[in-house]
Amino acid sequence: MSTAELEQAKTSAKLPPHPERATMEGRNKILGLWLFIGAETVMFACFFGTYLALKGSNLDGPTTQELYQIPMVAISTLILLVSSLTSVLGVLGMHQNNYKKMMLWFGVTVLLGFSFLGLEIYEFVEYVHAGHTFAGSAFGSAFYTLLGTHGAHVLFGVLWISGLLVQVWRRGMSLDMAPKFFSASLYWHFIDVIWVFIFTVVYLMGKV
Repeated sequence: MSTAELEQAKTSAKLPPHPERATMEGRNKILGLWLFIGAETVMFACFFGTYLALKGSNLDGPTTQELYQIPMVAISTLILLVSSLTSVLGVLGMHQNNYKKMMLWFGVTVLLGFSFLGLEIYEFVEYVHAGHTFAGSAFGSAFYTLLGTHGAHVLFGVLWISGLLVQVWRRGMSLDMAPKFFSASLYWHFIDVIWVFIFTVVYLMGKV
């Protein structure tokens, strides 16, 4: 793609195919996000290891079998998995130069993300009432650190995508915005994958 075509695409509503990789800046942003995801994976691996080592150290508090409510967590899991699909549809809309479709599906992703956070907060409140607190035991500390960190990532993701949607609504879509939306979608898939591991390792294994 020539320099003139790139400059035209930056101010035109119609973007080239795979606009997130059309510029060196865009490719560098995506590479930087992959490096960030690699570092985050190591961090979450440490949290998982700590949780597995301490999940039996509950002192006199409730056990994993007594605490976890699989049906509610399954609903949260479904919400997050569907939100991953809607972010894919948002990227597809961007590739089709259909920005209404892009904003619609990314907006749905944001709503699903907030729904997940609402259910998680409700779950935490229930656990605290049952005597499962952060400072109550090593198990509590490991549990809330792992899930709280993931929840913070979800919150960051929905705020990030929301900010991008506001920018497009105010200024319109451009070639510079494409790698930002693509990177946000990759990040969202990452936190979804982490949740699948949490659902399996924390909840399903906790009920065994």
